[in-house]
Amino acid sequence: MAATTTTAPAGPGRAAAPKRKGDTFNQKDKPMQVRLSNITAAKAVADAIRTSLGPRGMDKMIETGKKEVVISNDGATILKHMSVLHPAARMLVDLSAAQDVEAGDGTTSVVVLAGSLLVAAEKLLKKGIHPTQIAEGFQGAAAEA
Repeated sequence: MAATTTTAPAGPGRAAAPKRKGDTFNQKDKPMQVRLSNITAAKAVADAIRTSLGPRGMDKMIETGKKEVVISNDGATILKHMSVLHPAARMLVDLSAAQDVEAGDGTTSVVVLAGSLLVAAEKLLKKGIHPTQIAEGFQGAAAEA
């Protein structure tokens, strides 16, 4: 008996539909696409906040949901007023809030550093290095530091 096939075409930005019924977990590129999507979303937050860092840091103008305008170059304030919906990008906002609670300073720096680590991880993923090895390498580097 032949397996049932699906005919759903793949659109731009979507993975191809499974060839056979029950073949969903045999797509090898789907986890990689998800990882790269998460990295891209988090990098966007880090890049948005990066230009407010340092002595030549620029102010950001943010319009809140209540139509109020906030102008600031403080990373914690900017991230607090940004409406970030992506879960991976939201983690950077939470990271900034945790840094603010713990040390009271360095909120922008910690987001920029995390963004740089994500850029490095993305390069390693594209070289074919397994995510577990990348995570273990980061943990080893943290232990050395």
